[in-house]
Amino acid sequence: MSHTQASGRTPLPEEAQPPLGPLVRQGLGRWMMANQVQPPGPLASDEHPHSTQSWWKVMCLTGVDYFSSLSYLPGIAALAAGALSPIATLLIVGLTLLGMLPMYRRVAVESPHGQGSVAMLERLLPFWRGKVFVLAVLGFVVTSWLVTITLSAADASVHLIENPYTPDAFHGKNVLITVILLLILGFVFLLGFNEAVVVAIPLVALFLALNATVVVVGILHIVAQPELIAGWTDALRVQGAGPGGLVGPAIIAFPLLVLGLSGFETGVSMMPLIKTSGATAEEQLRTRVRNTKLLLTTAAGIMSVYLIATSLITTLIIPADAFAKGGPANGRALAYLAHDLLGEGFGSVYDLSSVLILWFAGASAMAGLINIVPRYLPAYGMAPEWGKAVRPVVLVYTALSIIVTLAFRADVNAQAGAYATGILVMMFSGAFAVTVSARRRRARKATVGFAVLTLVLLYALVANVVEKPDGIVISGLFILGIVVISVVSRLSRAFELRVTDVELDRTAQLFLRDAARRTIRLVANEPNARDMHEYVEKRRESIRDYGLDDNDDIIFVEITVTDPSAFASRLDVQGHVMHGQFRVLTMEGTNVPNALAALVLHVRDVTKRRPHLYLEWTEGNPVANLARFLFLGLGEVAPTTREVLRRAEPRRDERPYVHTA
Repeated sequence: MSHTQASGRTPLPEEAQPPLGPLVRQGLGRWMMANQVQPPGPLASDEHPHSTQSWWKVMCLTGVDYFSSLSYLPGIAALAAGALSPIATLLIVGLTLLGMLPMYRRVAVESPHGQGSVAMLERLLPFWRGKVFVLAVLGFVVTSWLVTITLSAADASVHLIENPYTPDAFHGKNVLITVILLLILGFVFLLGFNEAVVVAIPLVALFLALNATVVVVGILHIVAQPELIAGWTDALRVQGAGPGGLVGPAIIAFPLLVLGLSGFETGVSMMPLIKTSGATAEEQLRTRVRNTKLLLTTAAGIMSVYLIATSLITTLIIPADAFAKGGPANGRALAYLAHDLLGEGFGSVYDLSSVLILWFAGASAMAGLINIVPRYLPAYGMAPEWGKAVRPVVLVYTALSIIVTLAFRADVNAQAGAYATGILVMMFSGAFAVTVSARRRRARKATVGFAVLTLVLLYALVANVVEKPDGIVISGLFILGIVVISVVSRLSRAFELRVTDVELDRTAQLFLRDAARRTIRLVANEPNARDMHEYVEKRRESIRDYGLDDNDDIIFVEITVTDPSAFASRLDVQGHVMHGQFRVLTMEGTNVPNALAALVLHVRDVTKRRPHLYLEWTEGNPVANLARFLFLGLGEVAPTTREVLRRAEPRRDERPYVHTA
């Protein structure tokens, strides 16, 4: 049996077949829009049984960013803190296990669909204030993750070029190599998330195994040469006098090392990709939260062990001047040890592993961008509908990554300020959100602990902005771009029919079924006192202004605007008999014209009759009334409702009637 026979479709005759070009375009369009990131987050379903992965596999995808920081963090710590590098690293490990891990475990509980700490912040501020605040935070999120993509790819090109076996033809081609790496990364994500996970697993396994080898050999080297320990302790006595002298420089170096914690927010954002179990949606959600906590805890534990071990061996073995700018260990301390302790062959394998995981570290950031930003902007009406689809978004981010790379000439140091600013703002806002959440839950110990964490991250953020103010400028440009695009998109989509569903209760159904036997007349009424006098007067005005007869049936429609900043909404229509004689349909919506248009279209579809809708012209300045509609959901109801209906139903003979007076 052919596919068309099995599906019940009748094939077109040969002369009616569309040309190949449109078919190709339609197929490409379907493929581009196939994978959607819905605002609630995609849950495992019968339709997409392979859309989720085991938690440890997702950990590898988030870990390519988190674990790849081993390529540069030990060098940064040694350069910033000198002999105190292990102590500064211990501070980071303490912050990880006692602060960041509990914080993001809490974020996982409160945003189980992958919205992350941004969703918690959104709930703190209602209406437009919340939307504007989220747009600003998203600007920093985009900054941090987009620059993570470009910086990691640029760093990968550096590791590739500095390998002794790399041909001379590659030298000076950092920009070209970085762009090629970005294009390959984008291609992987065009194939899908599963393909990205498949690539991430062996990269993480190989990188961690090679680092474990370097750590073990490094520790054996230190044990065989105890004078290294003596030299380190002498350096500690010279660099720091007393406990204050030891801890002080470590605290000063601390903000630079916080950047290694960027993987936590990404881990939470990818919660929808984690496989669940359970018979009900509630059970599945609980297992998703539990597995996410397991992911975060395992990643933090692995990274903490590696950070302490690598910081110790690099500080004790590598000469201090080798960490300086231009030195052989600058930005690649473990790669230096891999070559020095295990030979050029092993060192080259380590370099290749570093190149691959740094390149694919952008995959973690790309996955975070795909899972976070499309959950907000399209839901706010501040992005086109294709903004919910994975593949178009991947193309946009890949193009932006290439633009950033060209602008910074693939210079890792030039991008460091923006990278740090975005990550620190993201972590600070998350800490602030969980602090407020703990306070509202009256969890006193948690409130104090998270408040301290918030202050620590604020210190790191301020120190970074003072040291590298260009980061806040670049983040500001991203925020400005998001705000401009969002406003333009919102205005261009203002007249869309954006009601997701209309549900009539039993009384409302009875009203419409009875009216459908004659003529369905719906009169919009702005509810005030809702007393007997209001409805009597409104009926009298309707008969006078619209030329109705005393015997005509009238059903009043009343809409209460809830959150005008929201874009789409569902209409739950309830029927009431007011004062024993007036039939009234009541509902809540994000704006009046959209709710009225959706209602009359639904009534038409249910009753198979074209209803008549009666509206009053809005008094006052039309420009001011249009602004009220755009931002408050009120004003210019009559012409706006008519325009929404015209766009939703282009066939005039099928469109509900609209009368104005």
